[in-house]
Amino acid sequence: MAEPVRLTEIDETNVGDHSFLSADDSCYFLFEYTSHRGYSFSATNNLISNLKKKPSESNRPGYHYKGQAIAQCAVHLRGAIHPDWLATATLVPAPPSKAIGHPDYDDRVERICRLVSGNIDVRSIVPQVNSTTAAHELGQGQRPRIDDLVQNYRIAENLTLPAPTAIAIVDDVLTNGTHFKAMHRVLSARYPQVPISGIFIARRVFPEDENPFGEL
Repeated sequence: MAEPVRLTEIDETNVGDHSFLSADDSCYFLFEYTSHRGYSFSATNNLISNLKKKPSESNRPGYHYKGQAIAQCAVHLRGAIHPDWLATATLVPAPPSKAIGHPDYDDRVERICRLVSGNIDVRSIVPQVNSTTAAHELGQGQRPRIDDLVQNYRIAENLTLPAPTAIAIVDDVLTNGTHFKAMHRVLSARYPQVPISGIFIARRVFPEDENPFGEL
């Protein structure tokens, strides 16, 4: 039987790969996704590629792999997160780039969270107001700033109670940490005494032959 996948903490050895994270941030990941390489480069690249298939492409061949990827991620998280912590924490999915009602509104992260277990607290407390271009589709220097994201987030008041005792912001890929930091700011303003961490399916790494400097 294969060994279960474990969560790895972002620490002093790799926090520098994610420019907006600091040593005070508590973030964990399952896999490493290699930037600027296709889906065939690695199992993780294939997994993330399938996760990011757009809902508007649902009639295209291969779209069913998205559902399989979502289920696979949930299985990995179920095995990696301690059940006692999971029973008391609140999982807050990172909102997708498209607002509710857009043809490409993609609730993949929320679906992953809800499949982890049927009796855990999953709440999309921080939805996005206006649709934007997905960060992975933007070129260098065009990625959103933390302040821009904060302005485009809101608190879903109907989901704020009961107040969480611990929050994990869940997202598929950790790149610079922009979305995590923006969500952290919004959530910590509402729940200043609640510990907030980040859980990611994968963190972005660069190929050995590529200079990462200059990517924002």
